[in-house]
Amino acid sequence: MKIMNIFSHLDEFMLYIGSVMGRSNNTVVNYAVDLVQFADYLGASGITSVEELNQDCLRGFLRDLSGFGFSRNSIARKLSSLRGFARYLFKARVLDRDISVGLRGPKAVNSLPRAIAYEDILKMFEYAASARKKNLRDSMILELLYGSGLRVNELVSLTWECVNIDEREMRVIGKGSKERLVYFGRTAQEMLRRWKICAESNGRLTVGDAPIFYPEKINGKRLTARTVDRIVVSIAQNAGLNGVTPHTLRHSFATHMLERGAPLRVIQELLGHESLATTQRYLKITVEQMKKSYMETHPRSGGGQTE
Repeated sequence: MKIMNIFSHLDEFMLYIGSVMGRSNNTVVNYAVDLVQFADYLGASGITSVEELNQDCLRGFLRDLSGFGFSRNSIARKLSSLRGFARYLFKARVLDRDISVGLRGPKAVNSLPRAIAYEDILKMFEYAASARKKNLRDSMILELLYGSGLRVNELVSLTWECVNIDEREMRVIGKGSKERLVYFGRTAQEMLRRWKICAESNGRLTVGDAPIFYPEKINGKRLTARTVDRIVVSIAQNAGLNGVTPHTLRHSFATHMLERGAPLRVIQELLGHESLATTQRYLKITVEQMKKSYMETHPRSGGGQTE
């Protein structure tokens, strides 16, 4: 079996994780990028058949990544892709063992999610409401990202049949194609009603699988995640805030709910986290914020030193 066939195995693996395992399109793309890079490394290293693959191949690839200056988090992600592919090759009987067993990579940096203060959230809403162009659409994007804790891909995938405006709830499809129910406030409810009237007056469908968010002048298309990212970054910068992304609003949603007493399990369900351990990261961020506030404001704290 020649090395050229490794790309056939990669194609089959991509289909497997997408259709059988139900991984998102973004996950499939990330795996593909990592594993094509690995296949290129094998070719440059003179590996000519699948049977020659062993753990040394994996280690050599990881060493090369480190030498090229990839971050620990990037290498850890690529190692995860390698493990998934190695398990697949073993399961498909292409290899007689899982060559990734026992393989260790660099420990990923477990950085805390970033949340911004509610006062800063208000600044963004105020700027979006005062902007002359597309203010309703952009304000509604902020309302649902922050008010409902949506991921940006969940937001752009929303269709009218997913939303019950009267009940202030909507069905979203999260990671792994898993559906969950989330809620929105009265401000978002009023915005959605106005947006629906606006869309209908412009000849757009507001039933079934018609997208809620769409770009100007492109009928039938939905807004892209990249465009939403640009919208949020632009609003934040105009409001005097840097480093704010759609995911920042999702983190702020969870953190602010937790600070006001919402049970961790409820936040886990609203965010669509499979593991409670993922949600528990927000406990750390609130502790860090309390420590920072103490150090910055208490007269006996030591002059603002947080170390």
